[in-house]
Amino acid sequence: MMKPTITRRARLGLLTFSFAVLTAFSGMLSVAQADETCMSPYMAKIVGQEDFVYVWTLGVEGLGDGQDKLVTIDVNPNSSNYGQVVQTLSVGGRNEAHHSGLTDDRKYLWAGGLDTSKIFIFDVSSDPARPTLHRVITDFVDKSGGVVGPHTTYALPGRMLITGLSNNQDNGGRTAMVEYTNEGEYIATHWMPTDDNLQGAVKSGKLADGYNYDVRVLPRRNIMLTSSFTGWSNYMMDFGKMLQDEEAMKRFGNTMVLWNLHSKKPKKIFDVPGAPLEIRCAWKPRNNWCLTTTALTSKIWMVHEDDQGEWQAKPVADVGDAAQVPLPVDISIGADDTYLWVNTFMDGKTRRFDLTDPHNPKQVYEKVIGKQVNMASSSWDGKRVYYTSSLLANWDKKGDDNEQYFKAYEWNGKELVQQFALDFTQMKLGRPHQMRFGAYSLYTGKSPAADQLAATVDGTQLQ
Repeated sequence: MMKPTITRRARLGLLTFSFAVLTAFSGMLSVAQADETCMSPYMAKIVGQEDFVYVWTLGVEGLGDGQDKLVTIDVNPNSSNYGQVVQTLSVGGRNEAHHSGLTDDRKYLWAGGLDTSKIFIFDVSSDPARPTLHRVITDFVDKSGGVVGPHTTYALPGRMLITGLSNNQDNGGRTAMVEYTNEGEYIATHWMPTDDNLQGAVKSGKLADGYNYDVRVLPRRNIMLTSSFTGWSNYMMDFGKMLQDEEAMKRFGNTMVLWNLHSKKPKKIFDVPGAPLEIRCAWKPRNNWCLTTTALTSKIWMVHEDDQGEWQAKPVADVGDAAQVPLPVDISIGADDTYLWVNTFMDGKTRRFDLTDPHNPKQVYEKVIGKQVNMASSSWDGKRVYYTSSLLANWDKKGDDNEQYFKAYEWNGKELVQQFALDFTQMKLGRPHQMRFGAYSLYTGKSPAADQLAATVDGTQLQ
């Protein structure tokens, strides 16, 4: 009997199939382990326990060196430096450090300054424990055609998409998104649609205010969503004075925009009153919806695809008592789309909502994290949640209520259990704002021995 033979074409097909299976299996592993749940779907994932959290921190005059800085915290329980700051990297001056985001290959962390419109690009891959400042973009306003206040830095394939909060004409909320290459070269500016220039978009309500804040994408539906906030003149104003200023309170965004992801053209504008902030989109392939919260009206809103294939926006839940202005700020969705963490700045609480029915979220848990709380970063496996305290330099609370911290918690299925806390004021580091995860495993395949990691601050070894 002749032995069966495999032709070259068949062998190539078998190898291709095997590679596809392995790739899919690898992808399944990567989404089952760690990483933050608010990351771009285009990003490489961290497999396993994150080693570090990078905290983009506002400088405070008279506190330490007074500069904005990237603070690296060891969060791996197996490390001898667990719960400690292992490096700080100051960038010079105070820029109103705000949000940061990793490139799709996770090699670089982009971090923006709302006041100076500078963008700081950190190399986090050469040595994840000790990031270095790779490049500073100082001509963002000129290159973009007048966009001010880089906010969200969001990974697209080989590119970074940056939302602006303002413009250099009136310092109001009308603004744009700006595209750069991963290397920091300007590509294009995409202005928000307004009543004066809808750019082909259709208004589903009355408004087209041109405001912007956050951005998220659903590639499989070829859509991109943006939210709105306020301009430079408001976020650089004292919070208490702003609340009493009738004209200032009129200068908040009340819309979300649905875009064609590939063409970057706006398609539909939704009325979402009350300044919608962070956007988090569902991860499961059949869940065609995204959520946001409104800062001024304390509601969770859903933007979803209906049975006719049309996208709609609607409020689906209240967050606390709107009359008390709890001020929802950051949200973090579970990787399985079954829950949502919502932080409220004024009462310092984090709330967990059950999303079993995403059209009708139910609060099932709450905890006071501090006298004020802003950002939340939760791990993909749902076991860890990290919190920071600062909202904006001019909006943080005063006196004893001005707590500035980084706190790490574990979720045991019933409650949050604190693992450690760092007092950024006591450590003279500043106001901790946004966080991103880092890991040795992504670049080396393994973590170093604990005794090989020396803790340093600005190049000086800690004792």
